[in-house]
Amino acid sequence: MRYLWAYSIPIITFLAISLQGFFSFATVVFSFILIPIVETLLPVDKNNLKDEEYDLIRVSRWYDALLYFNVVIVYGLLFYFFFIASTTPLKIYELVGLTLCMGLVLGTNGINVGHELGHRSNYFEKFLAKMLLLPSFYMHFFIEHNNGHHLEVGTPEDPSTARYNQTIFGFWAQSVFKTYFKSWQIQMRLNRVENRSFFSLKNDMFWFTVIQLLYIFGVYYFFGTTSLMVAFGAGVFGFLLLETINYIEHYGLRRKKLASGRYERVSTIHSWNSNHILGRIILYELTRHSDHHYKSSKKYQTLKHHDESPQLPYGYPTSMALALIPPLWFKVMNKRVPENMK
Repeated sequence: MRYLWAYSIPIITFLAISLQGFFSFATVVFSFILIPIVETLLPVDKNNLKDEEYDLIRVSRWYDALLYFNVVIVYGLLFYFFFIASTTPLKIYELVGLTLCMGLVLGTNGINVGHELGHRSNYFEKFLAKMLLLPSFYMHFFIEHNNGHHLEVGTPEDPSTARYNQTIFGFWAQSVFKTYFKSWQIQMRLNRVENRSFFSLKNDMFWFTVIQLLYIFGVYYFFGTTSLMVAFGAGVFGFLLLETINYIEHYGLRRKKLASGRYERVSTIHSWNSNHILGRIILYELTRHSDHHYKSSKKYQTLKHHDESPQLPYGYPTSMALALIPPLWFKVMNKRVPENMK
């Protein structure tokens, strides 16, 4: 039941949209001020499931249902936000605050859950993953993450791995644009291998483009210009949130290149982790990222802590805020990057 806390961000965003005024920034304050404060007071939880617990939890459908419900939450909140934005004379600061709040929902309950479901094997869950990536204009993540990032993480070929001494702002430019173009490269390679037409129903990148354009047009047609602007703003903030998480997850960690020219296998030392409990729960254990890369098919509720994995000194929300101040980030993190990876 603790994973119900993952709904705290959309619940607070619903209240922010309803109350407006200074409450317009409520989700931002909750995510980047209240959570970091509480995480400093709570103990770090390194415990793993016992074998008998693991076997029970791994097959429980309740954990899946908690993920599926995010589709209803995300699209319900989007409709409510667009309705309010198109019918209520909001002040500029209210629009900005509510857009940031909605962007947080799209990043955490949208892209993050879409990431989890995108690793599943059945069509239904993959379809839900794509739906959750749509409002952030990041459907291409579905292709590049599974066919690129997980193979090339910790190497210069991976645009989602931040280099040592690379600022978050330089990383955004690298990851956002290179990931998109790499998705097209992967898609065109798949088309050639399977002898598909560009307009094939299996050419995901083509249809992702069409669907996202239809989404933008639909928002404008039904809700008007203001809603179109906040939809765009929330989507951009949502995917920048994802890229900030990518930044802190792999900053400075490199895989060794072997004599054969290939890279060493991905292991539990190639991702930064955090066992700060609130971040773990609200982000569906994304913070146990090393185990996810070690075996990406594992469901979120079964991910483990590994003692050899490098640990972030703070939880994810605090680390993300810290990354926005590069000199401070470098001062805290550079001494923690293993010398043989720099």
